[in-house]
Amino acid sequence: MVLVSFNNLSEADKTRAIENLVSQSTPNQDFFFMTFLAVLMATFGILIDNIAVLIGSMLIAPLLSPILSLSLGIIISDGKLISRSFSTILKSMGWSIVGALTVTILFSGGNVPESALSSLQPSFLYMGVAILSGFAATFTLVKPKLNERLTGVAIAVALLPPLALIGVGIAQWSWVIITNAFLLFLLNIIGIVFASMITFSLMNFYVKRRVASESIREEDKKMEAEVREAQSQSEL
Repeated sequence: MVLVSFNNLSEADKTRAIENLVSQSTPNQDFFFMTFLAVLMATFGILIDNIAVLIGSMLIAPLLSPILSLSLGIIISDGKLISRSFSTILKSMGWSIVGALTVTILFSGGNVPESALSSLQPSFLYMGVAILSGFAATFTLVKPKLNERLTGVAIAVALLPPLALIGVGIAQWSWVIITNAFLLFLLNIIGIVFASMITFSLMNFYVKRRVASESIREEDKKMEAEVREAQSQSEL
C-alpha cells in the first residue's frame, strides 16, 4: 500500500510538482516581501504571547518551498537548483533576523514573555516532527488532491518562530536564546531535507532534472523581465 502511494504518480504530476516548487521558491521580490511580513507577524506574536498571530505568520511564510527545492536539487544532482535554494534560505534567514531584531528593539520594551523562551529547548523530538513534516510536505506537494493541505504542514513544522527568536535574542543580547533558536531552526531544516530527499527518491524524481532546469530558466527570465520593467518605470 505504501509503495503504491509513492509509485502511482504520472509523469505529468511530477512535472507539475517541479514547476510549482521552482516557482514558489523563486527568490523574487514577492518571496522576500512575504517572508519579511511573516517574520514581523511572528515577532509580534512572540512579544504579545499570542499563538493565533504566530499561526497566521506561518500560514503566509514561504520558507518551506526553498527547503523542499534544496532536497529536490540534491536528489536530481542539479547544482544550480541546490545553490539557488541554499542562497534563498540564507537570504530569508537574514531578512527574518533583521525584521525580528527591529521589531523587538522598537516594541518590546526589553520584555519577552517567559512562555516564548520556555519553548526553546532543542531536542531530537523536534527533528522527529520535522522529519514527519518533510514526508508530509513533499507528499502533498506532489499529489494534486492533497495540495491544499500543505499550509497545515507549514504550521506543524514551525520554521518561522525560531528565526524570529534569533532576532529577539540578538536584541536582548542573550546568547542562550540565539543558540537555542538557531539549533531548533537547524534541526527543522535537517529533518525536512532528510525526509524530503527520501520521498523524492521513492517517487523517482531523479529522472526529472531537465524539467527542473527548464523551470529555473523560465523563472529567471520572469525575474529579469520584472527587474527591467521596474527600472523602466523608475526612469519615467
